[in-house]
Amino acid sequence: MTRNKLCQLLAAAVLVLALPTHAIEVVDDRGVTVKFAAAPQRIVSVLPSLTETVCALGQCQRLVGVDRYSNWPERVKLLPQVGRGLDPDIESIVALRPDVVLIASSTRAAERLESLGLKVFVCEPKTHKDVQRAIITLGRLLDVPDAQKLWLAIDADMQAAAHSLPERVRGKRVYFEVNREPYGAGPSSFIGETLTRLGVKNILPAAIGPFPKINPEFVVRANPDVIMVGARGFEGMTDRPGWSNIRAIREDGLCVFALDQSDVMVRAGPRMAEAASIMAKCLVDKGNARGVKKW
Repeated sequence: MTRNKLCQLLAAAVLVLALPTHAIEVVDDRGVTVKFAAAPQRIVSVLPSLTETVCALGQCQRLVGVDRYSNWPERVKLLPQVGRGLDPDIESIVALRPDVVLIASSTRAAERLESLGLKVFVCEPKTHKDVQRAIITLGRLLDVPDAQKLWLAIDADMQAAAHSLPERVRGKRVYFEVNREPYGAGPSSFIGETLTRLGVKNILPAAIGPFPKINPEFVVRANPDVIMVGARGFEGMTDRPGWSNIRAIREDGLCVFALDQSDVMVRAGPRMAEAASIMAKCLVDKGNARGVKKW
């Protein structure tokens, strides 16, 4: 190699090293702009829906730690756990040396993590639009091109679930219980939005919020055609005063979702279309058997 050629190669190498890295800026749910010199490669997620979104975007390999409730896809169960999402173990997170921590807005851990020098991205989807925004923003954060395609696929599958329902199901009155307090899913929640897309009527009024605490007597008076509940919250439901007379319980309209399905139902993330399909199956099958219908 000639001296002149070697000098040209060295000059080219210096030029490449001098080029700026692909800087990334995203705005989180606080309205805070979070800046990165390059797409983060080491991620800790302390919200299951965000964990699932990272993986749905094809970036599961970047996760180095998750909260104790993140359990899908299966591979995330092998990752170090950093406690509960609302009260994560700060020391465990710091020890993992993450480039960014994905965290819910309902926890106050963000300020503590930032005070320790960690980058924090706050995001907690609560509606369908929130899920779309989270997918697109996380796609930008992770430098994943065409993240919008993931949302379009979810949206199309949800529409397909709605189209699969026979006319006899449309307009049925539904109560979805989130936990046994009891709290229900109102029309403005992501669960309520899915029910609306399926063409059924939520017995809860929108005015009382997305996940209101319910007086059990209200459900008795509303007399829904269908009740949906997870296996964790089903115990004792039919023993509540007056509930044996509710149409949904009296006429085989009670759907009790298995534990793994319950996780799908209550997470505002990339498996919402799967949740819609489970709800659709409940609505179609509710009158086809005697007694409580379980999936």
